[in-house]
Amino acid sequence: MQITQADIEEALTIWGNGKITISKAFEDGGIDAARQVASANIDNYYGYGLGPVLFKPTMANGEQTFRPTKAGALAYFCGHSEEYPLDNGFAIMGWRAMESIPSASFIQGDVAMWMGWVKLTNKDESITTVDKSFGYKKDETGTLRIVLHHSSLPYQP
Repeated sequence: MQITQADIEEALTIWGNGKITISKAFEDGGIDAARQVASANIDNYYGYGLGPVLFKPTMANGEQTFRPTKAGALAYFCGHSEEYPLDNGFAIMGWRAMESIPSASFIQGDVAMWMGWVKLTNKDESITTVDKSFGYKKDETGTLRIVLHHSSLPYQP
């Protein structure tokens, strides 16, 4: 099942809209609502059902830098986790818009990679820019899944 550039662009939009939806769920219904929405988002477009996801969140460090499990991703997105006490909840920061700025994509059959910047705008119109790399694989139903997610803040010399 060949991945197309349009598939990647749609996946980026879905990922960004997911962060906006999680933020709004948190504002409207608190942490339990945010966790419910985040869990559904993770199930809908991450590849944890295929195996470990190579996930390096932007603001994670130490022994909990990498998140190969859904529980680790959920803690990063929503915070409020005893297992991951340093997580502040990246997806509950009031996001209202996302823009992806591609550097390059690589596509080979049912596997693709994308690298570029993602700009997230919060409800106060503050913009956070992060360096992103996503790896995608189509599952047996043809759904594009994130199997690699690396994020970091741009280097500041």
